Amino acid sequence: MNGLSKITASHRSRVAVVYLRQSTLVQVRDNTASTVRQYGLVDTAVELGWDRENVRVIDADLGVSGTFGADREGFRDLVAQVCLGEVGAIFGLEVSRLARSSADFARLLELARLTDALLVDADGVYDLADINDRLLLGLKGSMSECELHLLTGRLQGAKRAAAERGELRFPLPVGYVYDDEGVCVIDPDQEVQGAIRDVFAAFAAGGSAFQVVAAFVRRRFPLRA
Repeated sequence: MNGLSKITASHRSRVAVVYLRQSTLVQVRDNTASTVRQYGLVDTAVELGWDRENVRVIDADLGVSGTFGADREGFRDLVAQVCLGEVGAIFGLEVSRLARSSADFARLLELARLTDALLVDADGVYDLADINDRLLLGLKGSMSECELHLLTGRLQGAKRAAAERGELRFPLPVGYVYDDEGVCVIDPDQEVQGAIRDVFAAFAAGGSAFQVVAAFVRRRFPLRA
């Protein structure tokens, strides 16, 4: 790791914050290796001289898009701690991806500069008082936002193309499926049909969703894993 000499006793006397983020719950569920690696940054901070009890983990934004910082509880918490001068270093797998918005990222960089907080990722240690580090991180942040714009454009383009071909499909509510010709039909599974009829019958009898849940709990209605 580059730039280890930038870490001083002053930085180690304050907390190290390990900030975790993945954009969607699907990523959290399917890409567990990334989650494990991010939690592993706690050990990295300890190896770089922080006491383990002086390392804080912020993982409230797992499964939350990084497009808007105001919508992320974890990011707001991180910014607040940096503002208070409590943070000596912020750890992330790729610090340029802390925020997908250039405005949010620039604000975090400026606050880190004012409070002498370092940013640390797999590429090295960044000191925001160093103009070269600041320029490099700013460039990485802009590229990250541009990447999001390109990905969004590609996804929307693919959806439009599928719609023009008549092949655009969206997930259907429980009880409906697409047949071999792509037509939306009632699920042929008799067990599924019976379960849905039970739901509506329980609602007609109880008059509320709460009563439906209570009735199904009493009947030990099977739940999907």
